Amino acid sequence: MKNAFIIAILALLLLACSSKPEETFVTITTPYGNIVVKLYDSTVKHKENFVKLADAGYFNGTLFHRVIQKFMIQGGDPSSKHALPGALLGDGDTTYTVPFEYVPSYLHKRGAFAAARENDDENPLKASSASQFYIVQGKVFTNEELDAVELKVERRTKQYIMMDLLKKEGKEDELKAFKQMADKRDTANIRLIINKYRNAVEAQYMRTKPFRLTDEQRRIYSTIGGTPHLDGAYTVFGEVVSGMEIVDQIAAVQTDTNDRPVQDIRMTIKVLKNK
Repeated sequence: MKNAFIIAILALLLLACSSKPEETFVTITTPYGNIVVKLYDSTVKHKENFVKLADAGYFNGTLFHRVIQKFMIQGGDPSSKHALPGALLGDGDTTYTVPFEYVPSYLHKRGAFAAARENDDENPLKASSASQFYIVQGKVFTNEELDAVELKVERRTKQYIMMDLLKKEGKEDELKAFKQMADKRDTANIRLIINKYRNAVEAQYMRTKPFRLTDEQRRIYSTIGGTPHLDGAYTVFGEVVSGMEIVDQIAAVQTDTNDRPVQDIRMTIKVLKNK
């Protein structure tokens, strides 16, 4: 009898240990249909923050306020709830940020769910917006295009190194001029300033890990597609598991010069468990 009791207890423990861990999903309801997103456990700060806001109804009534076809759709700006038609959006947020949670295996593939944030010059630690997020639509790349992505990221990284160097050396006028060149994409003059500080910039760049796509990343971006130049720069904390056709429909809508849809696309977000 005693042995039977012990066996029963062991069986229950084995069942408990082998049961599937709880997973977290959210449903984003839009006028075009539902998008279901799985939130990753490894990016725990982002997952817990998003669930907290969604459970509080924070996102309900907000807009997809920035839409760029073959790139991404962005939402979560609280100021979009009552925004006038045509108003510029994207500056609304909570009163806090979420620390960068980079997981190398979480790529900006098609369907990736990621946190928006301020640019590196204002936000060098890559802290995420607590509320604004985007869903990657992206595109399929050729190997030649992926080579160009690597070069683009290298140039962008060196620009930020250059700005940080000028800031540390107190060269505010030169820094201001450099930022204006970067905004205008004045590559000729950018190159002149970078050449002036080439040795220092190159030394710092080599102390970082230069951006290079692995064979697996190249396979994903040349088959599934996505936005590879964002890898390592923003926190990916989930992925779409159903409703990518809804993302495609939203990405295709007419937008104004600020990439805001001409017709408002409102959302509600509900947290699900163990889908």
